[in-house]
Amino acid sequence: MTGTFAIPGDLNTTSGGYAYDRAVLRELPDLTHLALPGGFPFPSDGDVARSLDLLKGAHGPLLIDGLAFGAFPQEALSALPNPIVALCHHPLALETGIAPETAKQLMSSERAALQRAAAVIVTSTTTARTLHDLYNVDENRIHVAEPGLDPAPVAPRTGTPPVILTVASLTPRKGHDVLIEALTSIRDLPWRAIWAGPKPDAEWFDTLQTLIAETGLHDRIEQIGPISQQALTDLRSQADLFCLPSHYEGYGMAFTEAMLSGLPIVGCAGGAVSDVVPGTAGLLTEPGDARALARSLRAVLTDGQLAERLASGGRAHALSLPGWPDTAGVIRDVLNRVAT
Repeated sequence: MTGTFAIPGDLNTTSGGYAYDRAVLRELPDLTHLALPGGFPFPSDGDVARSLDLLKGAHGPLLIDGLAFGAFPQEALSALPNPIVALCHHPLALETGIAPETAKQLMSSERAALQRAAAVIVTSTTTARTLHDLYNVDENRIHVAEPGLDPAPVAPRTGTPPVILTVASLTPRKGHDVLIEALTSIRDLPWRAIWAGPKPDAEWFDTLQTLIAETGLHDRIEQIGPISQQALTDLRSQADLFCLPSHYEGYGMAFTEAMLSGLPIVGCAGGAVSDVVPGTAGLLTEPGDARALARSLRAVLTDGQLAERLASGGRAHALSLPGWPDTAGVIRDVLNRVAT
């Protein structure tokens, strides 16, 4: 199988979506990586023109990452001679914190673009339902390729004080502000928090720094920014608990990776998270509910038996999930089908 995988921006960006893309390229060596400009999902006219020139020169079926695909004008996609497969990690319009008019424009653009795709690959059944219900994508054109997992050691969870790990880009959708409020409510307990992930939104980053300063948690929250995959594996081995209160996730690879490392989970049931994290692995609350999040954090930090039960349940669940060869196999089959 030969084809082209078009991905906007820096492939080495620290995020679940880019980690997924890197793993697919690793598992499908005949799939050529085509780097598109990094301005998506809000490209300039020049970004679109440059991308179309690159895509027109590609060989075989085109797999286009959703960060770029949903922002392409439909007429631009119609000009491409190759069959197109869209990879949707999560719908662009459902990003938290964007203006209503921007969300409306993204939904319109993405809905039109998806009608041009010969097939659509999603990373969860939740996203599949969303594309069918909100974007009018025929369910027969949607294929679920859940993320795989790489082997990881089990964390000993012996931190003194316990380490609460959060791995996510510092964007409104990830709910760091909710986490700050929840941590303020459990400041009587011994713990320290470590946040790993890029900060693509400077204004939001500044907002979070202000919140941390106002709550007096600056000496208990360590922000280490983007890190390598190996450093992330090492970091999970030092953690005692994983917490990510996302408002919405198209899948949530950070959760499955934490479960594989034997970390109990505390989070929010936004998007696919309730499908990804079973009750045997974590405590999930409603998105945005800082009080409920604080109660869950307190429960796991103070009840050793509960923490151990969730850690074991999460590890067992993660070991039952598909591997990256399974993920790649779904994508390979879809590309072969549209190429014939």
